[in-house]
Amino acid sequence: MKVHFISIGGSVMHQLAIALSKKGYRVTGTDDEIFEPAWGNLKEAGILPAQIGWDETKIQPDLDAVILGMHARADNPELLKAKALGLNIYSFPEYIYKESLHKKRVVVGGSHGKTTTTSMIMHVLKKQNRAFDYLVGAKLSGFEQSVNITDAPIIVCEGDEYPASAIEKKPKFHFLYPHIAILTGIAWDHINVFPTFDFYLEQFIIFINRIEKGGMLIYNESDKVLANLVANNIRDDIQYQPYQVPPFTIENGLTTINIGDNKGPLSVFGNHNLMNCLAAYYACAELGVTAIDFLDAMKDFTGAAKRLELLEMNDTMSIYRDFAHAPSKVKATVQAVKQQFPKRKLYGILELHTYSSLNVNFMNEYKGALDDLDASVVFYAKHALEIKKMPELPVQKVMEGFDKPGLIVMNDKNELEKWLLTIPNHDANILFMSSGNYDGLNINSLAKAIIHHHPEGSQ
Repeated sequence: MKVHFISIGGSVMHQLAIALSKKGYRVTGTDDEIFEPAWGNLKEAGILPAQIGWDETKIQPDLDAVILGMHARADNPELLKAKALGLNIYSFPEYIYKESLHKKRVVVGGSHGKTTTTSMIMHVLKKQNRAFDYLVGAKLSGFEQSVNITDAPIIVCEGDEYPASAIEKKPKFHFLYPHIAILTGIAWDHINVFPTFDFYLEQFIIFINRIEKGGMLIYNESDKVLANLVANNIRDDIQYQPYQVPPFTIENGLTTINIGDNKGPLSVFGNHNLMNCLAAYYACAELGVTAIDFLDAMKDFTGAAKRLELLEMNDTMSIYRDFAHAPSKVKATVQAVKQQFPKRKLYGILELHTYSSLNVNFMNEYKGALDDLDASVVFYAKHALEIKKMPELPVQKVMEGFDKPGLIVMNDKNELEKWLLTIPNHDANILFMSSGNYDGLNINSLAKAIIHHHPEGSQ
C-alpha cells in the first residue's frame, strides 16, 4: 500500500502515519509546518519530509490513498492534484474506518469524558492481553502512540464531534460505524463550531443511527438531554445499556466502586470518573471481560494526563491541575474534589483561555460552575484576547456571568502568584483549571512552593 499524508505534522495525523509505516505501508507526507513532538517522532520513524512545504510531485497516480488533515485548506495544491487524478482521498476518520472494516468497532462519543472512558477500555484490554487497535485524542501512559493500526480484531476509538477535514465538514464520529457505542453526555460548550444547540444535537442523532445493526448503545441516562435524545430516536435493531453513577464509597480520600456484587478500589475519583468507569465496564463486558477482571485491571488506572492530575500533596493538602475550561467540565471537576475531601477548604483558579470561554456572550453559561469552591479566582490575560483578536472582556461581565459571591477576577499573573502564596498549606486543596498556562506562570514550581511554605501565623 502506498499512502500519502497532506498535513502529516498534525498531532494525530503523524501518529497514524507512523502506525501505517510500522504496518509495512510505504508512507510519504508533507506539511507547511511541523513542530515537536511530531518532528522528532516522524524523524525517528524515518518518514519526516525532506523539506517543509507542499510538493505536488508527491501526488502520483500509483497512490492507494491520500489522507487529508484538518490543517490543510481546500485550495491546497496537492489536494487539487489528487482530485484531478481521481485518487482516493480520505479524511482521517474515513481512513480509520477503511482500515477497520473487519474489526469490531468500539466508539466513545459525547461532549466530555471521551478520552478518559476510551483510555479506561484500552487499559483493561491491555491488562487482559487482548489484541486491539486504538485511536485516542491524547498520549496515554503505557501506550507508545495515540493511534495504532495492526491486524487486531478490535479497534477502540475516541469519537470526536468536530469536522473531519477541510473538504469533509461532517463530524469525525459519523465515519466510524460502531458495533459498541458509548455516549457520555451532551453539553453545548463550543459555540464557535456548532451555531445552534439543535444543530449540535442533530450530530448525535446521526451517530446513533450509524451504530451497526445488532450493536449496542451504552449511554448516560442521568444526562437529561441525552436521555431524551435517545428516547426520541429509538431503534429496534440495537440494544441499549443505560448507566448512571454506580454505588460507591469514599474512605480517607480513596474511592471503591461497586459493579453488581463485585467491589474494587479506584485511583481516580469523582462522579464523572465513576460514570466513565461503568460505561467502560459495559463496553468491556460486550468484549467478554468479566466484572472481576475489569475491577482488578482498573485498580491502577491513573487517568489521562492533565485530567485531575495530582501535582503535589502532603497529609492534609492536595494540589490538582485539570484542563477543564468548558462550564459543564468545570462544575464536574469542582464537585469531584469537594466530594472527595469534604472537610478541606477548596481554592479554585479558573483561567479563561479558549474562544468560547473569552466570549462575553458566553459568560452566563458559567453560572453555578464554581459554587462548591470556598475561594475562587477567574484569571484571564489581556494578551490572550489580543492574540485571538477578540474584544475586551469587562471584569463586571465576568462577575455577572459567574454570579459567585466573593469571586476574585484577575488579569495579572504576578498578582495571581502573590494570592496563591497566601494559601495555608494544610486542611486545604487547590484546583487549577485551564487549557492554557496562566500567561506563563510555572504551575508545577508554584505548587511546590505552596506545599512547602508556611504563611505567617500558621504552623
